[in-house]
Amino acid sequence: MSVRDLHGPRRWVAFALCCAWFAFTVFPLYWVAITSLKTPPDVVGGPTYLPFVDFQPTLKAWRELLSGIRGEFYSNFWSSTIVAVSSSVLATLLGAMAAYALVRFPFRVKLLSGILFFAVAMGGFLLGRDVVGLPPATASIIAFCVALALSVLANRFPLPGKVMNNDDIVFWFVSQRLFPPIVVAFALFLLYSEMGKLGFKLTDTYIGLTLAYVAFSLPIVVWLMRDFISALPLEVKEAALVDNVPQWRIFFGIVLPMCRPGLIATFVITLAFTWNEFLFALFLTNSEWQTLPVLIAGQNSQRGDEWWAISAAALVAIIPMVIAAGLLGRLMRSGLLSGAVK
Repeated sequence: MSVRDLHGPRRWVAFALCCAWFAFTVFPLYWVAITSLKTPPDVVGGPTYLPFVDFQPTLKAWRELLSGIRGEFYSNFWSSTIVAVSSSVLATLLGAMAAYALVRFPFRVKLLSGILFFAVAMGGFLLGRDVVGLPPATASIIAFCVALALSVLANRFPLPGKVMNNDDIVFWFVSQRLFPPIVVAFALFLLYSEMGKLGFKLTDTYIGLTLAYVAFSLPIVVWLMRDFISALPLEVKEAALVDNVPQWRIFFGIVLPMCRPGLIATFVITLAFTWNEFLFALFLTNSEWQTLPVLIAGQNSQRGDEWWAISAAALVAIIPMVIAAGLLGRLMRSGLLSGAVK
């Protein structure tokens, strides 16, 4: 039921409540916008609400931001745009592939093979680092490859113990978001530092930050896309298999076009996460690939937080996401209504 279906006083009451809710949600954006037009005395001198009435607006904060006085604004903006868009596209594509596999193919992973992987990986790393004397990055790479090969091989044998199915694997994907971000960011920083010693620079690079964002976004993408793909009729795949259509053509030519609303909705949600992400960008970048959240957090001085500068930078960070949501809003809404977000 919508407001148009109501009649009489109830319609006007519902309309008034909608207007009040709209004002409540828009007011923070209005406050950020007018704060970016205030001088420092206007900000610290008490609340003022109306330009040209309560205070005289100025573009000083905007001139300082766009001129580079407040930091490398253009560099940070394009870094945020390139990294957020590319990592969101890649995470959505890889997550859709993983979700399709988890929906259409049965998996049986023996718990004992997972324990074997962990034991061999940790033991091999410690053995290579402390006994053989290998660099930590080299020891971890060798231990990981050996552990993965042994666990895959062991999974083929009738091992005792619990056997995990597709739902358990999905839970494992989602559980990756339960870790405190500071732990993951610090571990990635140590890993990237060790990889840099081997000649593979990942800190303050496009590849390093993009890989971190893809890994950060994959759990939520797999969770969302799994619901979209499971809602597709299985008869479509069966008809394609009858015509000897390969699996990759079924996925790219049939599955992805049919779940396009879900792809758009998942992409927009992932883009919002990566665009606003702060901790990974703070740990893994220095200057070349710093993003807008890091720039916004740095708008302070010895006097404290300079809210006029923070508001101008925050408004610039908000506008692209508003435009993206507006352009993709119709497809995103249809995707959400299909059951992507429960």
